[in-house]
Amino acid sequence: MKATKLFAMALVAVIGLNSCSSDDDNTPEEINEEEVITTITVTLVPQTGETVTLESRDLDGDGPDEPVITVSGSLQAGMLYNGSVLLENETETPAEVINEEIQEEADEHQFFYQASSGLNADFAYTDSENTYLNNDVSNPVGLTFNLQAGTASSGIFTITLRHQPSKDAEGVSEGDITNAAGETDVQESFDIVIE
Repeated sequence: MKATKLFAMALVAVIGLNSCSSDDDNTPEEINEEEVITTITVTLVPQTGETVTLESRDLDGDGPDEPVITVSGSLQAGMLYNGSVLLENETETPAEVINEEIQEEADEHQFFYQASSGLNADFAYTDSENTYLNNDVSNPVGLTFNLQAGTASSGIFTITLRHQPSKDAEGVSEGDITNAAGETDVQESFDIVIE
């Protein structure tokens, strides 16, 4: 009986000591959650002529519905377009604009623009948030860019946003996704016609 009583008191003491541990030890590490992006809007403003808008809306996120993709018109052959990207989370009311968060985390994000082999178009970044790696490499995010439409053609224009790309890898600061690594936050493809 005496041994059982001693065992019970020891058990209560151990439980009491464990419950008095410092709150600092149990503080959860802050996690940077992935952005929810439901809508991508790309605006292409030509030097002359009509603005072209590309949009992908996927309001159910990872749900069963496919995104609704629209392209407002074709591009003019030989025309230089000033491009900009707007990212939104339309599951919130009003819609949350994600661009500011992407810009604040410039060293952790980068857009990549790719034209399929059939599409005669070239891309160049027009933003550079800061220099990276001892001022040797630019650090584009790609929220703004130039699109140079070539001769008449058609094909796929793909936009990819990478989280934590290897910005110092060969070709990445110029927009080559090949060595970028990182995780894809969002990717969308648009059928483009150059006339």
